Amino acid sequence: MVGRRIKNLRIKKGYSINELSEKAEVSKSYLSYIERGIQKNPSLQVLSRIAKTLDANLEDLLEENKDMIADLTSLDEEWVNLVREAIRQGITKEDFTYYLEFIKFKKMNEGKG
Repeated sequence: MVGRRIKNLRIKKGYSINELSEKAEVSKSYLSYIERGIQKNPSLQVLSRIAKTLDANLEDLLEENKDMIADLTSLDEEWVNLVREAIRQGITKEDFTYYLEFIKFKKMNEGKG
């Protein structure tokens, strides 16, 4: 969970939640929600600021997702790299679902014009 990783890195750096909040320019309550797992899908902009403040990179915070993608051994490496790049570019699960639905819609309507 990303919140657990942030909390662990924060503690290793010796920051209180107030200090990290101020340094990363993220509200204390929002940061607390992320750490406690209440906010499960923080924006990449917020995660980037937190990671930078903690001298980490975004992949360090999202390691669980990275490992999950790497475990998809049934996919060829090109597909895995495309998914990794999409995540790095900030595509959310909701975005991805929307694109899939759009592609299905487009294929269903090809030749109906």
